[in-house]
Amino acid sequence: MPALVLLGAQWGDEGKGKATDLLGGSVDYVVRYQGGNNAGHTVVVGDQKYALHLLPSGILSPDCTPVIGNGVVVDPSVLLSELSGLNERGIDTSKLLISGNAHIITPYNVTVDKVTERFLGKRKIGTTGRGIGPTYADKINRVGIRVQDLYDESILAQKVEAALDAKNQILTKLYNRRAIVADQVVEELLGYAEQIKPYVADTVLVLNQALEDNKVVLFEGGQGTLLDIDHGTYPFVTSSNPTAGGACTGAGVGPTKISRVIGILKAYTTRVGAGPFPTELFDEDGEALRRIGGERGVTTGRDRRCGWFDAVIARYATRVNGLTDFFLTKLDVLTGWEEIPVCVAYEIDGRRVQELPYSQTDFHHAKPVYEMLPGWSEDITKAKTFADLPKNAQDYVKALEELSGAPISAIGVGPGRDETIEINSFI
Repeated sequence: MPALVLLGAQWGDEGKGKATDLLGGSVDYVVRYQGGNNAGHTVVVGDQKYALHLLPSGILSPDCTPVIGNGVVVDPSVLLSELSGLNERGIDTSKLLISGNAHIITPYNVTVDKVTERFLGKRKIGTTGRGIGPTYADKINRVGIRVQDLYDESILAQKVEAALDAKNQILTKLYNRRAIVADQVVEELLGYAEQIKPYVADTVLVLNQALEDNKVVLFEGGQGTLLDIDHGTYPFVTSSNPTAGGACTGAGVGPTKISRVIGILKAYTTRVGAGPFPTELFDEDGEALRRIGGERGVTTGRDRRCGWFDAVIARYATRVNGLTDFFLTKLDVLTGWEEIPVCVAYEIDGRRVQELPYSQTDFHHAKPVYEMLPGWSEDITKAKTFADLPKNAQDYVKALEELSGAPISAIGVGPGRDETIEINSFI
């Protein structure tokens, strides 16, 4: 049962799309198991760049079946737009499967997300405004709309009306907005039903049968470990579980079927949105990382906050996910620095702390403790083996591996599909 989980080991944006795409030719299924179109992957194939927001990266591999699992929240308009864009570029999307139990992001979820964030003002979380959180809230409150509901107009109408009973009270009386008309929402959602229907399937059954048949299944997380609703920097987190355990609930497979868990690490650290970030840089180095690394959110379009590598959060990711391997990305971005700081611990109120503090207050007060590693100036983008890297680059990778607690099995030395050094095979 070769089932692999691939997830972000930082705050997202680590380059999961490149890693998933690299494995896509060797796997039979690639499964998104949580999140929605608040996550973005950039994949470069030859001279073509693809920005994926909702679709699994495996959709670019012709022999792979891409799957949107039950743990994902789906905006039908975004889904159809993304499919159309790929079809226009000659990508076959006909093999896509969507769980009938996945929840739908409705127009009112998007409205509630945007007005709530504006209402919070300086206390805002920094959501993408795409309705992700309100949709997950509806799911937990048992007033959500699922993909399968699009095929029973009576049930759909009842569920939309029930959801809007409370939401319209909030919109009109608290936010001074107009009430949303249930019939209009139902009509819009029904308009997507026939277009989506060819893709809808019992994905839990499909995936478990595939594993029983010894097919290779790759579970692809969106965002990153530190954005997990339970294990991230709460409340500055997403509304789902990008950590490895989320693959089981978000795709409907048991934990005993997972054979490998791969964490994606950027050679430095970035995050988008509000929240604590101990190694964040506000100087020329931070701007250089942003510029050289092209650090702009694929989905949000927002500049990413940039900082040096944080081994404390890498160790944390290893622990909470049970990581077996790391895929280190964007090592080439660090070319040109004489010395490269690496955060090995935190100082909190005069104490040196080796592990991520569980207290939100302590984490907000954490100051990075750095060790300086020698840099390199040689171009590494043409390196094909670990031995091809300059000695200082090799030493940097070895130091990160030792500090993070799991072996680094692949290294990204450029954005292209073929600009990767594979040290140990993932499959």
